[in-house]
Amino acid sequence: MHGPNIEDALQKAGSAVKMLWKPGAPAPTVPVVPPEISGWRQEQRSWEEKVALLELSHHMFDLFIKGPDAVRLLSYCSANNYEKFAIGQAKQFVPVSPDGYLTQDGILLRLADDHFQLIGIGGASNWVSYHAKAGNFDVELTSDTTSEFRGADPVQFRFQIQGPKAQDLLQTLFGAQLDGIKFFHFREIELDGHTFNALRHGMAGQAGFEFFGPWGLADFVRGKLLTAGEKYGITEIGGLAYYSAGVDSGWLATPVAAIYTQDELKGLRQTISLYSYEGMMPLQGSYYSPNIEDYYCTPFELGYGRSVSFNHDFIGREALMARKNEVRRKKVTLVWNAEDVRRVFGADHGFILSYTRDRVEAGAQLVGTSQYATFVDPAGTVHSLALIDNAHAEPGTEVTLIWGQHPGPDGGNAPEPVFERIRATVAPAPYNEVARTSYRAD
Repeated sequence: MHGPNIEDALQKAGSAVKMLWKPGAPAPTVPVVPPEISGWRQEQRSWEEKVALLELSHHMFDLFIKGPDAVRLLSYCSANNYEKFAIGQAKQFVPVSPDGYLTQDGILLRLADDHFQLIGIGGASNWVSYHAKAGNFDVELTSDTTSEFRGADPVQFRFQIQGPKAQDLLQTLFGAQLDGIKFFHFREIELDGHTFNALRHGMAGQAGFEFFGPWGLADFVRGKLLTAGEKYGITEIGGLAYYSAGVDSGWLATPVAAIYTQDELKGLRQTISLYSYEGMMPLQGSYYSPNIEDYYCTPFELGYGRSVSFNHDFIGREALMARKNEVRRKKVTLVWNAEDVRRVFGADHGFILSYTRDRVEAGAQLVGTSQYATFVDPAGTVHSLALIDNAHAEPGTEVTLIWGQHPGPDGGNAPEPVFERIRATVAPAPYNEVARTSYRAD
């Protein structure tokens, strides 16, 4: 690896929090895809009211793992169960640190007996790549980074069709080819003599599928989807609306990777570029702690317990077993008071998207942190995903979110911060009823 790595940057900064604290850092953008195509409000409504086409080809990191030790490597690197992991199935990939915290999640596809594809924002791929080399596993790794860094076309296209009219559109285009595909399963399908894959999965938590295949088919597949979707009111989703989809579908997109403190992970940190997600993910907001471990979370807090299996040895197994019995927080949705949102952001505030870590209080007591917030036009207010102490996580509980910028490590050298108090109500996560009740149904 050329250029500075995370370990070098940690040593220079003095701590992980000092390295990552970046007040005022903007929210990420989707490369290549325009921020808006028909307008973010209309685009947000499309996956709840009609049908949406979401473009995922450019901002995801793909790692292909192939070889006789592929299963052994993945089993060692994650808490997942591989005994019944079938070809044509997907999993929420759950790697944990030696002290039992999540290092980063991703989606893992089994393409063949010894061939897998790991999709995510990069952290999980870095984790697997490091341990593949450090443990001398007999595997071949091939990566395809995001379009920000690739300098060429993606290896694959990846489109999602979501919404209440998605099934009608897909029936028109594919007939019975999608029948019987269970949630998080995929199969090869055909269209006008071209073959690619259909995965039952989506970012918006609505009925629909994800389609992926060779990049050379991207324009063909997109064109077919758009043409068939005209009668159903299909809407292409721009980058702004896309990044808001995860809030109501309950996916906490940017947990802090638990890799910064343990000595046994020094080798990993030395292999990861400072310009990676782990090196550049900004910490900011009204919540501040000088201890990076206060920002870590466990798979159980994020609702990944169904994906955890202790039937094999893996990194962090014993620590994760202990954490299973001491889960003190729960992932919830916070529905921000609409009147307070207008007071703080203005009546004509426009699009809102924030990955700040913000204090959530009950009275004057800290009871959690809000971590991923966006204005949801159909709801008329901001929703956010938060980790809240169990005692305050019941739906309907009234809490207060503290909005503003803590000075962070600069302390007294920064201007006096201005904080706003925004009332919020706890709701389930996922907030979207389809995502919560029937999304995973077979």
